Amino acid sequence: MNNAERTRRQLMIRFIQEFFSGDLGENIDRIPVEMRPRTEEPVRCCVYKDRAMLKYRLMALMGFGMEEETDESRRLSDYLADAKAGNNHTEPVLSVCSVGCHGCVDSHVQVSNSCVGCFARPCVGACPKQAISVVNQRSTIDRTKCINCGKCMAVCPYHAIIRNPLPCEDACPVGAIGKGEDGRVRIDFDRCIYCGKCFRSCPFSAIMERSQLAGILQAMVDGKEVIAMVAPSITDQFPGTIEQLFAALKLAGFSDIMEVALGAEMTTAHEAEEFFERMERGDILMTSSCCPAWVEAAKRHIPDIVRFVSSTPSPMAYAGQITAKAHPNAVKVFIGPCIAKRREAQADPNVDFVMTFEELGALLAAKEIDVISLEAPPLEHPAASYARNFAKSCGVSQAILQEIGEEKPDDTRPKIDEKFINGLDRKSVNLLKLYAKGKLPGNFVEVMACTGGCVGGPCSLAR
Repeated sequence: MNNAERTRRQLMIRFIQEFFSGDLGENIDRIPVEMRPRTEEPVRCCVYKDRAMLKYRLMALMGFGMEEETDESRRLSDYLADAKAGNNHTEPVLSVCSVGCHGCVDSHVQVSNSCVGCFARPCVGACPKQAISVVNQRSTIDRTKCINCGKCMAVCPYHAIIRNPLPCEDACPVGAIGKGEDGRVRIDFDRCIYCGKCFRSCPFSAIMERSQLAGILQAMVDGKEVIAMVAPSITDQFPGTIEQLFAALKLAGFSDIMEVALGAEMTTAHEAEEFFERMERGDILMTSSCCPAWVEAAKRHIPDIVRFVSSTPSPMAYAGQITAKAHPNAVKVFIGPCIAKRREAQADPNVDFVMTFEELGALLAAKEIDVISLEAPPLEHPAASYARNFAKSCGVSQAILQEIGEEKPDDTRPKIDEKFINGLDRKSVNLLKLYAKGKLPGNFVEVMACTGGCVGGPCSLAR
């Protein structure tokens, strides 16, 4: 756990504890001061900036972004009152806190002091744009010619040429992040796919997600029926068995638990059927559709592949349908590691809120619930193992292969030739453009935006 994660989780725990105790409205404005007293060494340039960042992080916990602040003197307790009343704004799901943005230099290749001006000068020969020359026995890069291809880095025997990164921009697979006129980062939400890679990569914790935690906690405090819809990737996040974890969720305040892997069983069956239908009508390809960041990437950046994306709903969507039928008046909360699920849930009438694994971990810590110590009965309707494996890279493909069953000699059905994209980046986005044009082998492509699958999501506790 790095310092940004530690601070974020400490703040969540305190927020939850005081929310349940009823003291948050009275104390919330003091939290930044108490967490960063003047007697301690500041983490940023000064204690006041530390406190400002805690203030904006608390606003984000209540669903507000710094972009909406029109009155800097407005108290956090006022924002809390709005959040409890449901008057907070959770769209878009990401927010940039310009106070915290370091204004990092643009990503570029540069020559370090390790350069010895060697006789071979492989960097000069490797540069496709003739951007490198040797001046005073040291390689020099002409910025007006350099395209940051990195070929000089690869051939330097002294590793003297390095890349100076802009972490959030480098992490974004679709070029949705750039700088404004003030040198601070901006997100282009017309291009953003909500994968959360920028959120995870920012070393200054300046990119924040707009949480729905206040709405969930308020529903619990009001005594409403609150159902937890738990993503398959949860088994890799907490110690103990899934039965113990479900018992912990009930102690934490949830009325009942829906295993979203049961929805994954439905996704598997429908996606397998859809694959055969598509192949029989002459489609060259079908891609998976359970990753919302991938679906957004297809719509916004690879229009040629949209017609090949499966129309089968995601496991969350199916689980929401089941839960809504069984508990029509309940507050339905999806729990997972994904920021893009917040975006997907906004268009799903069967999901009221999304809680991340980080927030769930903070809830269990705030209530001092030790999962591994709990006694729990077996689940009444456990999901199949292949459905729980949905959260891992290749899990969707393996589930569909299991659903199809072993091929028989007289089997006339189309054969599945599965491929997978294990994490979206700029290279894999280009590969998917080639798939759309039929230039790469395979007729079923599983796409996961996060490396390793959902278990590697931006809001995971263990990765």
